[in-house]
Amino acid sequence: MGSTNQSSVSEFLLLGLSRQPQQQQLLFLLFLIMYLATVLGNLLIILAISTDSRLHTPMYFFLSNLSFSDVCFSSTTVPKVLASHILRSQAISFSGCLTQLYFLCVFADMDNFLLAVMAYDRYVAICHPLHYTSKMTHQLCALLVVGSWVVTILNALLYTLLMAGLSFCGDNIIPHFFCDVIPLLKLSCSDTHLNDLMILTEGTMIIVTPFVCILISYIHITCAVLRVSSTGGRWKAFSTCGSHLAVVCLFYGTIISLYFNPSSSHSTGSDMAAAMMYTVVTPMLNPFIYSLRNRDMKGALRKVLTMKFLSKQ
Repeated sequence: MGSTNQSSVSEFLLLGLSRQPQQQQLLFLLFLIMYLATVLGNLLIILAISTDSRLHTPMYFFLSNLSFSDVCFSSTTVPKVLASHILRSQAISFSGCLTQLYFLCVFADMDNFLLAVMAYDRYVAICHPLHYTSKMTHQLCALLVVGSWVVTILNALLYTLLMAGLSFCGDNIIPHFFCDVIPLLKLSCSDTHLNDLMILTEGTMIIVTPFVCILISYIHITCAVLRVSSTGGRWKAFSTCGSHLAVVCLFYGTIISLYFNPSSSHSTGSDMAAAMMYTVVTPMLNPFIYSLRNRDMKGALRKVLTMKFLSKQ
């Protein structure tokens, strides 16, 4: 994707989270533990859903896709951080940087769309329970997921091609632990007005549209739940949405603080902390959030773990 004809910079230097040796050791261990927890937790979710017939429903179908996306999302950044520490090299090639940016955009946008799709699923389940089966068909679920993949892939390709067309002829130091859009634009010596316009219009639409759909879904859900006469019925309805709401707050809270705040309020430290939250911490927490408060999921996970333990006997 990168070309020496377009850029005199053949590689970038990712400074990472810290330059202090002791902090680097601690951060390496922290990243390693979080990454292993992310991969193990999300793969267990996928395995539990695929092996338990009770979980072959639209909600868990979307959750398995979210878990797959989270594993890939975390894998776009964390392995590079770990490898850089082991190899004592902060360098990443121009093409490698654009490749990382591409997949980062794909899986970040995919998480975004899947959270919106899951909100719609909860809306149908609570507001139209009698028509849930007829509305949330296998064909519609597949169409929603495939459509999300197509949009995210095309959007990421557009971002990456625009970035590949820029020239980088000066500083090649990125004060971050991965190749993100904003740090790269700051390093470019080309006119970045088109890239800035795409971020402001198309990029904002990609983020805001699913977020608005989530808000609308939960407004309808709240209205429907408040019409329920019994307190127990209200709590049961809200409890089915609790895990999803927690993930939504984690994901969009960090995204908004990172990309939708005035540039004057940004600092390298705060930006990296926010980026770490949505690229590393949130994918790790999602399996715990969705399993700890879900009786069916806990039962399926217990069944999977028991089968694995017995197979070793």
